[in-house]
Amino acid sequence: MSPDAVFSLCNGLALLAWIALTASPARAPWSARVRWLSGRAVPLLLSAVYALMLLAHWRGEGGFGSPAEVRALFDVPGVLVAGWVHYLAFDLFVGSWIAAEAARLGWPHALLVPLLVLCFLFGPLGLLAFALVRSARRAAIPSTSTGVAP
Repeated sequence: MSPDAVFSLCNGLALLAWIALTASPARAPWSARVRWLSGRAVPLLLSAVYALMLLAHWRGEGGFGSPAEVRALFDVPGVLVAGWVHYLAFDLFVGSWIAAEAARLGWPHALLVPLLVLCFLFGPLGLLAFALVRSARRAAIPSTSTGVAP
């Protein structure tokens, strides 16, 4: 399969998983299954595709020691697609973790959706926003008798 075809298929699969994750409020009976599929099954499938793309296209060119080496590494289309699939898998895994944490903390779905959108579009910014919102909520809500704050 060509790198372009793999790119299109993986993008479509990841997009469907993100839509399902975003459209699943914590209290919905299907949400736990959606979080498992979107956050575990799909990222594992994408990880397998990543491995196959590296096996098929790695030529030993480039590396991670400098921007020039990374550029040379990603000049190989199959390796570039593998790198993209890497981002798809990890961002989706992190997004599902955010959704699971928000559900565990009892957050309203309306608060979760923008965080998931940020994670989908900008990966680490979504994780950072989640951490900031969680910290702000913890500071605003006094701890319970167990000493655990949401």
